[in-house]
Amino acid sequence: MKKILAAALIATAALLAACGNLSFNSSAAGKGSGSSASKYTTTGTTDASMYEGVIKDGRYQTSSARGLQLTQNQQDGNAFNIKSMEAGLQALSQKQFATSKYLFEEGQLLTTATTRKWLAHKSAKDAEGLNPKSNKSTDANKRVPTYLQTILEQDYMTQAGAKMTLGGVAIALGMNEYDYYQKVKYGATYTTHITDAAMTAQGKRMAQEVVTRVRRMKGVANDTPILIGLYKLAARDSLVGGTYFDYVLSPSGDTVSDWKPVNQQNEVLPTVDNKKPINQTVSDDFANFQSNVENFFPTLAGVTAQAHYESNQLTGLNVTINTQFYGLTEIQSFTQYVGSMASKYLPSGVKVQITVQSTQGIQAFLSRSRGAKDFTTHVFDSY
Repeated sequence: MKKILAAALIATAALLAACGNLSFNSSAAGKGSGSSASKYTTTGTTDASMYEGVIKDGRYQTSSARGLQLTQNQQDGNAFNIKSMEAGLQALSQKQFATSKYLFEEGQLLTTATTRKWLAHKSAKDAEGLNPKSNKSTDANKRVPTYLQTILEQDYMTQAGAKMTLGGVAIALGMNEYDYYQKVKYGATYTTHITDAAMTAQGKRMAQEVVTRVRRMKGVANDTPILIGLYKLAARDSLVGGTYFDYVLSPSGDTVSDWKPVNQQNEVLPTVDNKKPINQTVSDDFANFQSNVENFFPTLAGVTAQAHYESNQLTGLNVTINTQFYGLTEIQSFTQYVGSMASKYLPSGVKVQITVQSTQGIQAFLSRSRGAKDFTTHVFDSY
């Protein structure tokens, strides 16, 4: 059951990551950075809640360290963590860096080499390692675990005339709740569970060090705001991504003090292993939607959803419907019916995205913005 749900939800995550409004901002064309060799433009946006992206010399600036994790063993785990971490960090950043004033750029400060050093356990060989020094124990309860698993950086730029400068930095520290390790190479995998208290203490210690190091990097001014978010990675067999639990803003210097808690929860619907849902009403509403949709065609492979909560309130629902039929007219009729059932049963006032797909790919997509009444739908034709 988990493998089927995971395959469906990963496809949804891939679609949502690919969906964006990119429109070339011709008004910015030809603007320089102060050097004739570098020309900046922006992606433009049709949604005020989204950042415009930075394009330099005709190319979108990617981050060399994105998705880098400490060990391959961990990287083979939960595919939802990185996407969830990115979206969550951008949401936290919007509290400080308004979309109307700042442009978004993938992290350019942390190189692959630097990130690898920071993710390591501190040792004579890796003096910059943020993880505590290993005690070489292989006992799950005695060993020093890997607390920090991955680092994500996002940069927020400001533009004044022909000059573009770094206006703020946001960094997420991906912390392990479950540290997977092997006693011998290619051997069995064991797990050390890390308590919330230990995770928080280590994360805040590391955040102070990260701010100090970033503050001394070229291009980062003493008064450049640096936001640090602490993110609890979901277990590698989880059907949803992790969540943020604390963040802090360092407005200047090395100050890291005013931590703010973040109350986030994720779950998959229907719940598995008889797990009690976070919100029974939301679960019941989805069950009604699921039942009606599955009765429409007997060949459906399944209907699942990822639910996201902020401060115990549902804020988003990503639904995946796996089908086994391929006729265009069937898909058109089915999509209309799904939109009708979604309007009737799914919670109102929250963002909802529905992907209809088969083994041959995505067949239809439905979405409703937060606060909107009607769904926007699109059926993918074969031409």
